[in-house]
Amino acid sequence: MSQTSIELQPQQSDHSEPRPEPESRLQPPPQLQLTEQPQSSHQLQEQNPLQPGEPQLLNTERQEKSAWVTPQRLFGLLLVLFIGIAILGLVYYLHHILHTGSGNIAANVTPCVSAACQWAAARLSMSTDPFAQPCDYFVSICGSKGLKSKGRQRSHGIPGHSQNPIERLAETDKQNKSEHRRLGEDTTLSRKTLLLQYLRGILETNQSSSSSAVQKTKDFYHSCLDTRSLEAAGAEPFLRLIQKLGGWAVSGQWNRTDFNYTLGLLMREYETFPFFNLYVGKDPNEAASNRTKRYIQIDQPDLLIPIEWNSNTQKSRAKTETLRPFLASCQSYLAFLGSPPSMRMLHVGTFISLSSELAVAASPLQYRLSKGQLYQRMTIRDLQSQAPAIDWLGCLEAAFHPLSLTEDDHVLLHNLPYIIQMSRIINKWLHKSEMSNSGTLHTFMVLNLLHTLMPAMDFRFSETARNFSLALGNIEEEVPRWKRCILETERGFDSVLAHLLSETTSRRETEEIVENVFFAFISKIMDLRWKDQNSFQRFIDKVYSSPPRLLSSKEISNEDDLDLLFSEVTVSSSGFFSNYLQLLSLWQKRRSKLLATQTEDADILSVAPSLVSNGLLFPMGMFVPPLFHPTYPKAMNYGAVGFLVAKDIFHLFLPEIYSHSPTMRAVGECVWTHYLKATEKAGQVRATILPTARQEEVWLQYSALQVALQAYHQSLSQNPADTSVSGLHHTQLFFRSFSQVSCDTDPDGESMPLDASFLIPVMCSQTGLCSTSPQCSLKTQQDKSQAC
Repeated sequence: MSQTSIELQPQQSDHSEPRPEPESRLQPPPQLQLTEQPQSSHQLQEQNPLQPGEPQLLNTERQEKSAWVTPQRLFGLLLVLFIGIAILGLVYYLHHILHTGSGNIAANVTPCVSAACQWAAARLSMSTDPFAQPCDYFVSICGSKGLKSKGRQRSHGIPGHSQNPIERLAETDKQNKSEHRRLGEDTTLSRKTLLLQYLRGILETNQSSSSSAVQKTKDFYHSCLDTRSLEAAGAEPFLRLIQKLGGWAVSGQWNRTDFNYTLGLLMREYETFPFFNLYVGKDPNEAASNRTKRYIQIDQPDLLIPIEWNSNTQKSRAKTETLRPFLASCQSYLAFLGSPPSMRMLHVGTFISLSSELAVAASPLQYRLSKGQLYQRMTIRDLQSQAPAIDWLGCLEAAFHPLSLTEDDHVLLHNLPYIIQMSRIINKWLHKSEMSNSGTLHTFMVLNLLHTLMPAMDFRFSETARNFSLALGNIEEEVPRWKRCILETERGFDSVLAHLLSETTSRRETEEIVENVFFAFISKIMDLRWKDQNSFQRFIDKVYSSPPRLLSSKEISNEDDLDLLFSEVTVSSSGFFSNYLQLLSLWQKRRSKLLATQTEDADILSVAPSLVSNGLLFPMGMFVPPLFHPTYPKAMNYGAVGFLVAKDIFHLFLPEIYSHSPTMRAVGECVWTHYLKATEKAGQVRATILPTARQEEVWLQYSALQVALQAYHQSLSQNPADTSVSGLHHTQLFFRSFSQVSCDTDPDGESMPLDASFLIPVMCSQTGLCSTSPQCSLKTQQDKSQAC
């Protein structure tokens, strides 16, 4: 048994490499950055660095001056103190809890009677009790004979946020590897869906707010839900918008507006980029110098016409088999917009012809990466000379209004050959005498604008787009309207939603969970065997340089600031089309702000932590019901969100751990061996050797469960009081909560070769850990030395 007395360590062979001594050559951990106000050096000296509810703030200047006096000695004291507290917590747990019987509420355990706990009790009553299941139950995931789809949700792009092509390539690869899970599914709720449901409850509450920004946010959301008004308006709002742009040749009324003027207007006012895309982001070539400067990045557009890549000719082309349904969908759009039947074929034909020419110039991201075409730096002046059809300075100043740009400013290009060819194609169409009255380029831009505004159009347009997608072989799942509206609201009013979310999130309890889990994670890392001292030192330095934190109140705007920020935004409770135009304007302001301030707002719909420059950032979206509530018993919170926090931390550091520590292989094989033995009566043939990725996931989730339980014991040692739900408390409630979250909301389930709930019998096989023995007991199948 380990020093902490709760972790199950794998049996070490006589030939295993020695684990480095934790005290040797180690620097002490910086204090957790979970408070919002700096503390003096005197305060830091007086505070216990492991005291819950009083998180620390790293005082870098003090560190540099004192060099921590004697780092090894101080770190040793911190580690001994943490282990001592954990042992005291476990002693309390064993003495006061395990002696209360098999899961009945002890006299000193108070039932939780809050509304949140009553709801949690109802959910718990409908879930399977893993303690009452035979070993055969764990043959299938969560008791189902078919694997439940637990694929990750596709990200919902936020205009203005950095859209690095390499990051997009990696995200695409992840999406291709994960199963597509329908958004409307209720039986298995992802973390993102839980957050969306929680935000829905906030936006649909009848409680009035004195903040005008909050009221505008709610009005925008409700106008999105009002499909009756949307259908009644029909295409008329879009037709009025076309008239503002000077009309178009499709209707026979076009003022022959200047090409570059119209293009700049679409980029500035309507977030539409027909001929090229714009991003804001850093140059990875400057990463070594730690520069934070962001640049305008220019990429090929997302063409409406489906294209394919021919690896033999190294060229793209429009997909021939999709031209007929694409033609039909375009004709339908023109019909909805009142185009005379005699004019439709002409304009659709020229639109497809122009689209096909642009498609040939495009190329897939992987090809451009291999050819070194990403992040090509040049000045706006040089770009103008190579692609003269576009007024680059004028269009970029329009897109980033009110910022002032010069021809000497640098931009980054991700497909210069496309940009050059695109300029030639535009010049050709501008000077086609036989097409002088058809306005092909203008029609091309208007149809791209229609695509941008499709979420605010009536049912006919969205249904046509859906039918075209089905014709391409895409599997389109029906997404509830409220989910679409939450996502659209977040894209414009994310700062307001962050404020509303912070008001309903209990910082003290969440900070305590994050702090305790992080220290338990460090304790777990100390117990691993490492290949060599240097790799261990490098890894532990990286961990200590990434203290966990939540978004501080300084990073979340208050109501007065929000009211000022949205003072110029006018929102109607019934006109979603006009509201959507306001949303596009907000996107443009966000993009300009990102370039001007060199800062990036946090994505409030994120439900997993990320490594940022100043630590490990945990989003508030992780801490929502049913995963967390401040009135829940601590056992429930640690069993659910505590486990997810631990698992996410392990995932962030997994590559370094796996490459330098042999422990995970031994533990993964140990758990898998017990699983095979326990379920062999089911007669299902399974691989006896796990692939590396699944072996990693078994070790990771098993270790995360250990860490979460250790963090819970740490919390009990600091404050022994806890409540109960459904007659369950402490460890049994902790494991029930874990079992429920692993079945309902775990996005990594497809990587697990076994039901995650089977980890409960494995952990309970340790003598005295569980007051109630699971029906699938492993005690008879192993001795103490075989504990994983």
